[in-house]
Parts: sequence; C-alpha cells; structure tokens
Amino acid sequence: MRWYHYVAYFFGGAFLANTLPHLGNGISGYAFQSPFASPPGVGLSSSTVNVLWGLFNLAVAYLLICRVGSFNLRSTRHVLVLGAGILIMSLMLARSFGRFRGGL
Repeated sequence: MRWYHYVAYFFGGAFLANTLPHLGNGISGYAFQSPFASPPGVGLSSSTVNVLWGLFNLAVAYLLICRVGSFNLRSTRHVLVLGAGILIMSLMLARSFGRFRGGL
C-alpha cells in the first residue's frame, strides 16, 4: 500500500462521520448548521440542504475508502486509520455543534 492510500482512508472516515449529523437531521426534517448557512457553519440550513450535504459527504467517503487503493475491512491497519478519521472528526463535530446546542 502506498502512503496516500492511508491518507485517503483517514479523510474517508472524516467524511463518513460528517455524513451522520447532516443526513440524520435532514431526514428528520430539522434545520441544522451547514457550510451553506449564513454565517457558514453557524446559521441553520433547511432539512433539504442537509440531506444533500450529507449525501455529498457519503459519496466523497465512498470514493476515498472504496475507490482509492484496495480497502480491506479485515486489515487492522486500514480499519484503524479509517477509525482515526471517524474519531477525530466526530470529536471536532461534537465540540463545534455542542457550542450551539448546549452540549459543552
């Protein structure tokens, strides 16, 4: 495996983690922060915008995880790198969204 495959898996995990809040809130019909709100990341976007943003993040995650190199769920190293991307992005999102939703 080349080093940049691991970078792709890490960022694939980050995009995968970012899919969940946007898609979950959008499907539930709730307005939620997104980069397209005013101001970006602070204001609320419609549920439709969040569904589209969540699906975009899912598509990027798919491309980075499944189309770069040959990701193998049975490879501990692959899963750890993907998991690190998920963990770091999840912690960043928790802090970011927690400021607005009383989670800090």
